[in-house]
Amino acid sequence: MFLERDVSHRKSGGSIEIIAGSMFSGKTEELIRRMRRAKFARQKVEIFKPIIDIRFSLENVVSHDENTIQSTAVENSSNILLLSGDVDVVGIDEAQFFDKGLVEVCSKLADLGIRVIVAGLDMDFKGKPFGPMPELMAIADYVSKVHAICMRCGNIAQFSHRLTSEDKQVFLGEKNEYEPLCRSCYNKEK
Repeated sequence: MFLERDVSHRKSGGSIEIIAGSMFSGKTEELIRRMRRAKFARQKVEIFKPIIDIRFSLENVVSHDENTIQSTAVENSSNILLLSGDVDVVGIDEAQFFDKGLVEVCSKLADLGIRVIVAGLDMDFKGKPFGPMPELMAIADYVSKVHAICMRCGNIAQFSHRLTSEDKQVFLGEKNEYEPLCRSCYNKEK
């Protein structure tokens, strides 16, 4: 399942960076910014996203601000290992939609000297830890928690409030289906 790689060209050890927060907090925007900086530094990069996330594009990671970067959509986390090739930096968007194996995948990549940058929702619409994100945050070298602005009061928002009656944990949506809320406004909606 796992391909050995020549890592002799890498100057330093790998790492795992997590960008976590609510919807509309700028997670994907920050992932794109970090990946572009790595490309500018002439590092070899590869970006992955779950195949179920086709809201904007199948071939690109797209932020809500419509910034894009080329990506590869994959069925599951083990495909990331197979497709990483000889890279310096791996980016992973919408990590909450991946299987729990993503934690081991990220660890293996970092152990090989690869910088791994992961963006995802830390909580679902019920305010509960989402997918592999809690475990990824626990093993990460760096964690950045980004926030949106509460649509009700203007305070810092960390919750993704669902505006529809859909009760499935995984429900892809945008501004018509979700809004960022602060703790106080979110608790009023419970």
